[in-house]
Amino acid sequence: MRCVLTTAVFLLLAIPSYSKESSKYPVSAIPESLKPNAKAIYRDDETVFRILSKKSATLHIHYAVTILNSHARDYAEGTIFYDKSTKLRDLKVFVYDANGSVIKKLKSSDIIDQAAFDGSSLYSDNRVKYFDVTQSTHPYTVEVEYDLDYNFLYSITGSNLTTDENVSVQHFSYELIYPPNLKPRYKTYNIDDKPVSSSPSTGVESLKWTIENVKPFTREPMSLRSAYARRISAAPNEFEWDGYQGNMSSWQDLGQWFAKLNAGRDKLPDETKIKIRSLVKDLKTNEEKAKVLYEYLQSRTRYVSIQLGIGGLQPFDAATVDKTGYGDCKALSNYMIAMLKEVNVPAFYAMILAGPNPPPLDTTFPKDYGNHVIVAVPNDKDTLWLECTSQTRPFAYMGDFTDDRYAFLVTAQGGQLRKTTSYPTEKNVRSTSADVSLDLNGNAKAKVLTRYTGLQYDADDLSSVLSSSAEEQKKWLQTHTAIPTFDVASFSMSNKKEKIPTATVKIDLVLNKYASVSNKRLFVTPNLMNRSTFIPEKVENRKTSFALSKSYVMIDTIRYHIPESIYPEFLPPDARYESRFGSYDAGFKLEQGSLIYVRKFTRKDGLFPPEAYQELIDFYKNINKADNAKLVFLSKT
Repeated sequence: MRCVLTTAVFLLLAIPSYSKESSKYPVSAIPESLKPNAKAIYRDDETVFRILSKKSATLHIHYAVTILNSHARDYAEGTIFYDKSTKLRDLKVFVYDANGSVIKKLKSSDIIDQAAFDGSSLYSDNRVKYFDVTQSTHPYTVEVEYDLDYNFLYSITGSNLTTDENVSVQHFSYELIYPPNLKPRYKTYNIDDKPVSSSPSTGVESLKWTIENVKPFTREPMSLRSAYARRISAAPNEFEWDGYQGNMSSWQDLGQWFAKLNAGRDKLPDETKIKIRSLVKDLKTNEEKAKVLYEYLQSRTRYVSIQLGIGGLQPFDAATVDKTGYGDCKALSNYMIAMLKEVNVPAFYAMILAGPNPPPLDTTFPKDYGNHVIVAVPNDKDTLWLECTSQTRPFAYMGDFTDDRYAFLVTAQGGQLRKTTSYPTEKNVRSTSADVSLDLNGNAKAKVLTRYTGLQYDADDLSSVLSSSAEEQKKWLQTHTAIPTFDVASFSMSNKKEKIPTATVKIDLVLNKYASVSNKRLFVTPNLMNRSTFIPEKVENRKTSFALSKSYVMIDTIRYHIPESIYPEFLPPDARYESRFGSYDAGFKLEQGSLIYVRKFTRKDGLFPPEAYQELIDFYKNINKADNAKLVFLSKT
């Protein structure tokens, strides 16, 4: 299971602004330079964040977006989250036609207001207001304005100047207003414009960015989002939430605040202490003890999202989890730490931004960080990382949900940043061996064994079905076996749970019409089930770098058993390709009564310069050609 922290300040904004005039935002007033390749144009995009004190702030949002075609319909929808720590007020939504005349003004009854239930939360005080003002006639403009009142200052809402492709911005502004003694920190990304400083009233200062006429962009394939994102990030220094005062001018200071937040929440019942001590009494190393207690945690707890109390940041205490047997990522991690503490194994509460391919953390700019909590256990020169929300995850295996990124550890000395486990190329292997018996009519039967190791263990969500029913496993095989036509005669799956885990899948296949038959010849594509079809999209005059994520190795050994009455008339030449992106090697070997096809493909990850993109295209074109090459068998009679 996966857990996401909520702080009641995350806004899903696809929302516009509020009009005081009967005619506003005519399409004719849009500069012509903003229209080419645009699906939508922000006429106004205004954000004002006002710090009132260490424990209160307000956010004012106002924007208007002209929707040019149906590809931009999402911009006619709005979703605003709030809770008991965040009060929503003065929400206004208007819709204008192409001439700028009002065609719709939402009433309160037009706006859905409901609990923000995510499908897994047992307790939550989050609520959401949602509206959809999609029109059938284009263009039209949607405008929204609203305010949020916060009774905390843990985070400051920043602003994105550009986020989506093919969207222009006519007018953008972002303003921070604050008392001089609570001046926030800020950092800009891909924005060179400097803020204008002012003192709008006595005892108040302001920083304001204003940017005009930003043309749309089209993201080049495989480029990083950070290459296009233009944004302003802000964070407080001193802050207070629910009586907990803190400072986040450094990661160390922020960690001290979390230590106060979690203090005293690691107490266990006496009977549980006795139980866990008995579980590890004969074990010598911290790793052995951590493994036994981790599997004990998995056996008696389950994940349930809980979004209550101080914005969903403070975990339930360990005694509650011990009694009920459930908790969210915070509570289960805190419970695991409490058990390890009882047997003198040091462990740390670790916040992390979970999900495949996360944006990199700016380590120079401390701020609220992460959407998930795991556990870090020091282990000599290494660290064991524990995902406490899963009942099936192998001990100390991260997977691509939390691997190779910074975690923010809460220690006695304060906050520390530490990189999680990275899985090198040679650890991420998919190895397939198959015996294929071919008959003269082109039909075949195949016995296939595939081992998935390292990050390949999670490929196509395989790890999630290893403990599922046979029916679910068969569905997975039918979906993820890359052969055009086949029937599953039998199969089995096994799971080797280690720090570098391995899943083994055995499958017997019936392959009717696998080979094409023409007179005395059989045409066979020797790559049974791992043919490459990917070719990067062509880009003229590429401007941005591109990324390949998650390196791996794929090895295929396919033995074809052929009838005595046919022989190989044509074998494709061996193929070998080397590049900065990896290597490819495929070839054939004849043995008595059989032909063996061996393929090895190594893909490397990394960030590559724009000028290397054509090389990548050529590399994959060569692989595709080799993978789809055919061999020809000819009848001897």
